[in-house]
Amino acid sequence: MKPIGSQSRQDNYEYIDMPHVFSDLLILDYLALGFFLIAWCGFEYITDYSYLSRKSLGGLMSEKRREWMLVMAERELRIVDTSIMAGLLQGTAFFASASILAIGGCFALLGSTDVVLQVYSDLPLSDELSRGLWELKILGLAVLFVYCFFKFGWAFRLFNYSSILIGAVPSVEKSAQEDRTRKAIRAAEMNMIAGRHFTSGLRGIFLALGYLGWFVGPVVFICTTIFVMAVLIRRQYFSRSRALLLD
Repeated sequence: MKPIGSQSRQDNYEYIDMPHVFSDLLILDYLALGFFLIAWCGFEYITDYSYLSRKSLGGLMSEKRREWMLVMAERELRIVDTSIMAGLLQGTAFFASASILAIGGCFALLGSTDVVLQVYSDLPLSDELSRGLWELKILGLAVLFVYCFFKFGWAFRLFNYSSILIGAVPSVEKSAQEDRTRKAIRAAEMNMIAGRHFTSGLRGIFLALGYLGWFVGPVVFICTTIFVMAVLIRRQYFSRSRALLLD
């Protein structure tokens, strides 16, 4: 005999039929999501790995990181260098913490699905959003912020390694210039890799803003992705800050 007031687990919880959820997606949704991923991967390849990467703002700054380390190797007092590294670590830690908060916000939205869907139904939007589809989109946003957290976390660790390599560069009086240059270049390479991972995490946060357009509709998703990509391309190749780095 079942105890009074008890219910089965199936009565208490609503299970999401994932095949049904994916069937709610329109062909335009798949196209918009594919366009988003292709634009992201394509832009990252161009700015980080292609021959155009050297002409981007990030590529030019990588050269400045190398110049910084070479100048650092010829300084006796390196207080300025340690201060710069402290600022890089602080900024990376801030964005890593922000990514964790964003992930928590995504799960908070999952717990408030009923309220959000009620608000969504009151908006003048033509497309009806099901509960399963809403939760699927939120999970996708959470995965994006998880990616950002891993990038920032790894960048933070590499900046720590770069600090150690800076400390390992010998002083001017106790080493030959060739040895100092070799160790300074090694510290610069570590710093450049850390900067690349930090930039990838920051790019993921920018693209998360474009991802928000999917909650309105696939057409808006494509438009917001194009807008974010246009902003990123302008900053990397046509911004005033890039022009300042050109000799």
